[in-house]
Amino acid sequence: MTPEDIKKLRQELGCTARELAGALGIEQETVLAWEHGDLFPTKRFVGMMAELRRKGPEAIPRKKKKAAASSPLQLLADPELWRLFRKLLAHPELRSAALKLAETYPEPTDAPSP
Repeated sequence: MTPEDIKKLRQELGCTARELAGALGIEQETVLAWEHGDLFPTKRFVGMMAELRRKGPEAIPRKKKKAAASSPLQLLADPELWRLFRKLLAHPELRSAALKLAETYPEPTDAPSP
């Protein structure tokens, strides 16, 4: 596995070197050394990375971020929001299911201001 392969894997998984290291049970410095070509992963780690690739981004354990009050503009910068939006546009059945689910939630503009 080349340094470029590891960088590509992190890109596919949407994770940092620290998150990949956590998923592999190693130090972040080791992943960075792999990416710089200073070290190369053993067969065991190559297999573990192949399994992570197979499982996809959900296989990477991520720390929950503290729920901060986000402005609408900050929410628009979230790539997951746009990923969801593209899926809603592309799949009418998903849009229909999302609308049905949304009916059970209160309208945010109807909530009293804090």
